[in-house]
Amino acid sequence: MISSTSPRRLALALFATLWLAGCGSSPTAPTTGAVPGQLSGATPEPSPASRTVPRASTAANPRDYRKDAARHVYDANKARIYGGKLPPVLYAVGTLQVDLDAQGKVLSMHWMRAPQHAPEVIAEIERTVLEASPFPAATQLGRVTWTDTWLWDKGGHFQLDTLTEGQL
Repeated sequence: MISSTSPRRLALALFATLWLAGCGSSPTAPTTGAVPGQLSGATPEPSPASRTVPRASTAANPRDYRKDAARHVYDANKARIYGGKLPPVLYAVGTLQVDLDAQGKVLSMHWMRAPQHAPEVIAEIERTVLEASPFPAATQLGRVTWTDTWLWDKGGHFQLDTLTEGQL
């Protein structure tokens, strides 16, 4: 037996379904401090008020800026930098692009290669980047995209490809 439902009833039922679907809960946005492109909800740890603003970068292109940004991360994480040549097998390797405004503040992140097998490393890299902000202001470039590869050992130490001491 075929049901005779009017087009008006069908439209009303569709509208009611869509309206009710909109009333449901939606996934929450990342926590405060998160930036577009972040894969984790990592936020920076509260930093001491005595933190100094980094010296401006005079890099003429993004490739040169990489060195200034990498040195800035190293200066802020001295105890976490792997000293010497890295072991032949690393726990995680990830390549991250970080968009910075003219003052060195993180605007967004984009993973070119995320270490999906190690979500804790993704979160720690993102937290490290957020805690290092502001980065050196790129006086000749204005807004800049800093791209670097993070080489991570199992103990939580790292080197950036830009400043790496190599691998055994």
